[in-house]
Amino acid sequence: MRKVSSVFACLLVTGTLLSACGGNSNGNKPAADGGEATPAPAATQAAEESATPSQAPADDITQKKVTIKIHYPTPDLTEVRAQEDDKIKRFQEVYPNVEIVKDDWQYNVSEIGVKMAANEAPTFFNTYATEAKFLIEKGWVADITDLWNNYEFKDQINPVLQNQFIIDGKVYGVTQKGYVTTTMINKKMLDDKSVAVPPMDWTWDDMLNTAKGVADPKKGISGIAPMGKGNEAGWNWTNFLFEAGGEIQKIEGGKVVATFNSEAGIKALDFYKKLRWEAGAVPQDWALGWGDAVGAFQQGRTAMVMAGSDGVIEQALNQGGFKPEDVLTYPMPAAEKGGKHTGVLGGDYLVINPNASKDEQEMAFRYITFDYFSDKGLEALDAIISQRKTDGKYYIPPLLDYYAADSDFGKKTKAVYDKYDIVYQYSPEIMALLDGKPEAQYNTQDYYATMSNVIQELFAKEGTDSKAQLDAAAATVQHKFFDTIKAE
Repeated sequence: MRKVSSVFACLLVTGTLLSACGGNSNGNKPAADGGEATPAPAATQAAEESATPSQAPADDITQKKVTIKIHYPTPDLTEVRAQEDDKIKRFQEVYPNVEIVKDDWQYNVSEIGVKMAANEAPTFFNTYATEAKFLIEKGWVADITDLWNNYEFKDQINPVLQNQFIIDGKVYGVTQKGYVTTTMINKKMLDDKSVAVPPMDWTWDDMLNTAKGVADPKKGISGIAPMGKGNEAGWNWTNFLFEAGGEIQKIEGGKVVATFNSEAGIKALDFYKKLRWEAGAVPQDWALGWGDAVGAFQQGRTAMVMAGSDGVIEQALNQGGFKPEDVLTYPMPAAEKGGKHTGVLGGDYLVINPNASKDEQEMAFRYITFDYFSDKGLEALDAIISQRKTDGKYYIPPLLDYYAADSDFGKKTKAVYDKYDIVYQYSPEIMALLDGKPEAQYNTQDYYATMSNVIQELFAKEGTDSKAQLDAAAATVQHKFFDTIKAE
């Protein structure tokens, strides 16, 4: 679901799980949860133009005055703004003909329509993996297929992430980074309670027993903090739906049909009931959003939290005073031994405004990809990590990056990471276990919001009927949202 604005490093989930060692609403989280993540350096190396020295062709875009309004970090992200300012400077050294206007508006599903209608949206802006179908159907994102087809490095982009914005063979966005939902464990809390660290190839039972062993309700300590409010509550629970073999929706006869009220859904909801009522492992004040749950982890009030890894690690190491060895990154648990460790696959994307001129769209694409696969990009990354070391901070790579880990560029990036002892290292064992499943493409945020109501009822009232809850939720989603869609 998204992030937060940024996150994570290593695997490729389906045969190209990305590199590592490395999010939204902070991709690592849903759009509504607003978390922030450690940003990966932004975009590509500019292609050289083949104009003659004496006279540039009339259609040479490097000779045209072009203004682009760029997606810019918010004021609280001072370090990220400094990185973006450096990129702007380097970009304008190559393209002095381009005027850049900064716009720190962050994508919000409730604001994008107004922005488009008033022609106030940036030339390009950030969004999340769940939004592709929505933006395309509304006509709020440009078809950049021609720009993509002419892009030198398109075949080296991580397909697991990029394919979320390739619809019916057309390209509508460029991936920045991604995540597979993971479980972060505070090892020190386990040690203090003499609770064994679970195996990396763990199960729901292992999670339940670990959470139960650490929980101390009288002291306000929980074993695990599932998110219990906002869209992130439904987002967190969906991992267990996937692990139990369930699906959110299916396409049948050109219609979108809700399928989460299945036996798998019931099994997943019953597991939440066990965490809450059998183990007593969920916080008493369970109405936690992304920031609340991650904050509880950072403050040592919960032993486990489920999210995109880098946002959680960033806060724990650089704000909570944790040591890297005390923050363990685990895959989501399998429903039972031998099952898949499936986690929601999400990410951050940059899309281009369809109201922009062709020249503006092309320059936006060049800006987006300016540092991708470039030595300058690696130099910028090195400088970022070096500055973090000077500042006494850790650097947390994205769990999934825009490139494949086994590519030449992936190897060069790892060599930069290996130069520093402040780069958080994910366990090599996690690579073979992570299984990323993309979020549904139709009305995912509406589904998440509906399921959040279900989770809240379950946490507030003992003895709820899981089947009845899910049937009611599926009927609501079907009638209010899915029935209005004509799927192709």
